[in-house]
Amino acid sequence: MANIKSAKKRIRVIDKKTARNRRVRNHLKAIMKAFDAAIADGDMETAKTQLDLAEKKLMQAVAKGTLHKNAASRKVSRLTKRFNKANA
Repeated sequence: MANIKSAKKRIRVIDKKTARNRRVRNHLKAIMKAFDAAIADGDMETAKTQLDLAEKKLMQAVAKGTLHKNAASRKVSRLTKRFNKANA
């Protein structure tokens, strides 16, 4: 445990950021699962809306510093590729 006041504050700040990042990642996982379920069911309308939502939320995570820009772009690319393959 830290003894210095600033170190104690940094621990509190890191805990808040960790909790926020965890919430964002869990939310993204839920969106991805909904997309997967829509693809598996063959529901392309729902899959398209989930794809759009996933892209939006991934870019928001990038803006907040939760994900790296290239990682988010890679995920969007892979989701789009799967959607296009299922749609064809």
